[in-house]
Amino acid sequence: MDIFKYLETYDYEQLIVCQDRTSGLKAIICIHDTTIGPALGGTRMWNYASEEEAILDALRLARGMTYKNAAAGLNLGGGKTVIIGDSRTQKSEELFRAFGRYVQSLNGRYITAEDVGTTVRDMDWVHLETNFVTGVSASGASGDPSPMTARGVWRGMKAAAKEKFGKDSLQGKKVAIQGLGHVGYYLAKHLQEEGAKLIVTDIHEDAIKRVLNEMEATVVGPDEIFGVEADIFAPCAMGAVVNDETIPRFKFAIIAGAANNVLLEERHGDKLHDLGILYAPDYVINSGGVINVADELEGYNRARALQKVDMVYDNVEKVLKIAKEMNIPTYKAADRLAEERIRRLGQIRSTYLRNR
Repeated sequence: MDIFKYLETYDYEQLIVCQDRTSGLKAIICIHDTTIGPALGGTRMWNYASEEEAILDALRLARGMTYKNAAAGLNLGGGKTVIIGDSRTQKSEELFRAFGRYVQSLNGRYITAEDVGTTVRDMDWVHLETNFVTGVSASGASGDPSPMTARGVWRGMKAAAKEKFGKDSLQGKKVAIQGLGHVGYYLAKHLQEEGAKLIVTDIHEDAIKRVLNEMEATVVGPDEIFGVEADIFAPCAMGAVVNDETIPRFKFAIIAGAANNVLLEERHGDKLHDLGILYAPDYVINSGGVINVADELEGYNRARALQKVDMVYDNVEKVLKIAKEMNIPTYKAADRLAEERIRRLGQIRSTYLRNR
């Protein structure tokens, strides 16, 4: 992998490789863009197959956060951290505190939060070493962002349904959910309460049991989910699930889920467009969690945060309107929305202000 060529191609600002021998920390912090404000993005812990795979994931996720934050109307740039390791067996207080010291060393250029494989407890450990962390359990903080991410996905899914089916009700609609972790579970609850019919899968049996204990759902195997007949496919696990192998199996009208980087490559978004499958761009529809934790930076107010998260519906509508008017795939429409905001705000930043 030619790292500097990749950084130059997508105009990244910084890539930081962090290690701590005592705790076993192996982390990559990536800051993509801080035009609008400090980079905000969560910390993912995953058992990557290689260091190159981890670096590439950090790069893609950080760039996605730039677009997510811009499209959501936040005054924040994009960044991300990945920690290499098994989130079920390799966590420790010292590991996250060591990571927190690296975050502190960036002096506010990067603000972290929880993500796949990390929890509020982990962020509390990070918080012992830095204030540049959100989603902690301290008084005045927002805690676990997963319920808000799920709420935003549900709201965005309704907007997509309105465009595709003529009304935004999900009652009676078949929704296939891939991944029943923190976000997938709460999304399933929203859908169940609205009367949707659930088809679910997860690689962890305990996650499936949790859903079945509380809701009615049809369970299928992890690979079967791509070929089930459903109105909506909600990927809520890892990314790159829309690819050359899965697209021919799709029997969905809409793809709208919480996972990041759902498209393996941009051309797969073009393919969905050609097939008439409505894709709600991931970083627009799954922005509820970051909208929620970003509210902490103003002094957290839950009612205000809920109101902002519900506007994911409006943001998805904006993207679909641009796509329809310009006859372009929705992923390109989302990029235009985000890039235009970055461009406009970048221009006003050209005015010189002396730093204190």
